[in-house]
Amino acid sequence: MNLSLLIVLPLFTAVIILFCKGFKQVRAVALAGSLAQLAAAGWLLMQYLNERNAGNKSVMLFEEKYNWFRNLHIDYHIGVDGISIAMILLTASVVVAGILVSWTMDKLSKEFFFLLVLLSMGAYGFFISLDLFTLFFFLEVAVIPKFLLIGIWGSGKKEYSAMKLALMLMGGSALVFIGLMGIYFQTGSFDLLQASQSHLPVEAQKFFFPFAFLGFGIFAALFPFHTWVPDGHASAPTAASMFLAGISMKLGGYGCLRVATFLMPDAAHQYAWIIILLATIAIIYGAFATMMQTDLKYINAYSSVSHCGFVILGIGMMNQTSINGAVLQMVSHGLMTALFFAAIGMIYSRTHTRMVAQLGGLLKVMPFISTLFVIAGLCSLGLPGFSGFIAEMTVFMGSWQNPDGWYRFATILSCASIVVTAVYILRAAGKTVMGPIPPEYNSLPDAAWNEKLAAIVLVAGIVLVGVAPFLLNQLITPGTENMMMQIGKAITQK
Repeated sequence: MNLSLLIVLPLFTAVIILFCKGFKQVRAVALAGSLAQLAAAGWLLMQYLNERNAGNKSVMLFEEKYNWFRNLHIDYHIGVDGISIAMILLTASVVVAGILVSWTMDKLSKEFFFLLVLLSMGAYGFFISLDLFTLFFFLEVAVIPKFLLIGIWGSGKKEYSAMKLALMLMGGSALVFIGLMGIYFQTGSFDLLQASQSHLPVEAQKFFFPFAFLGFGIFAALFPFHTWVPDGHASAPTAASMFLAGISMKLGGYGCLRVATFLMPDAAHQYAWIIILLATIAIIYGAFATMMQTDLKYINAYSSVSHCGFVILGIGMMNQTSINGAVLQMVSHGLMTALFFAAIGMIYSRTHTRMVAQLGGLLKVMPFISTLFVIAGLCSLGLPGFSGFIAEMTVFMGSWQNPDGWYRFATILSCASIVVTAVYILRAAGKTVMGPIPPEYNSLPDAAWNEKLAAIVLVAGIVLVGVAPFLLNQLITPGTENMMMQIGKAITQK
């Protein structure tokens, strides 16, 4: 399959949107384009599985490589493994759901859907890039539209939130760029696969690894650089919140794994205890901070800080099981948090409030939306049968495989956060959808067809991963095994 199609489709859709006339035409083109992206992602999955079943053992499949800036050794080099495809499928699903949830967005609709589709192009390009400069380019493409989406279509302190998000993510990008330039000057190339075969000097790794890991970590809400997350999510429109939490934060986790840890395994091993410490703090702090929130969006935002901590924890433990768990958690959290923000957006559009104290009894008048809210909450607290359970359990199992006392203590603390998560999720769900209903909410409408379709896409992914996790595990395992070979070399040399 030609992977460039994943970039061309959203770009073509965005251009067509600019020439559309009328709100209905704009949203129809946006939906058609997003469905085409989902179909392309599904076709890519089928082709990938066929290649693997036919015995193709290549590290990356469907590679394309063209000179971009020959003198600087910068190439348009793309390819995928199972981890990339999992992220691509996640992106396609969230984009379709985001377009459907925004079906009634008539304020500057052309510009809104254009930016939303442009975000998806940046994410696809990032996940398929095998050239570090190209990867950085698409990372930046996925940053700028967020600022505009929040600043123009957001609510509350939208200007402040948009500026804070942009500045912090640009700061993260600057750190990433330093790390990537360090790799380039040590290896003479931006090619990711070539750099992985050129063993960087340990001292160079120890110097440049913190830049790359912290830079990507800012995107993944790594403590203490997480403060853009609550404000950004709370002020963003629903679709932007879904994309920010469901996809953008995964760019950070993917970068920490694919670039920082994979290319600088010696340094990753040296700094592992710091990574685990920061991840554990994020998990515990995020959980307790969530308990203090009274706004539904802030509840989900701080919860995301905690859940993304499991991704960083799995990467920091650096064994096959924990890294598999980190990837599973990225997919699970992307689906779960997108569903949560979608349900919150549906509630807000009808009640015009996100304050838990002002809600109640919504299950009586909005059974479908209330059910979505509860499903997202149960997935968040790790109920068996949903994706959150298998993802977090895999991280815990991988973490416990490390015999070191500190690693196991961090694992125990992280496991304990599940109790705190259960408290704030059940409390929020109980106060929002249970109990007496305020009189002014008695005639509220339930979900429309577009909202139901968006929810079905996300819930299907959550249940599929929860009930048949082996499907996703088999998809990502060849990629994580390749990473473990690289990490294993570094550990063996110690």
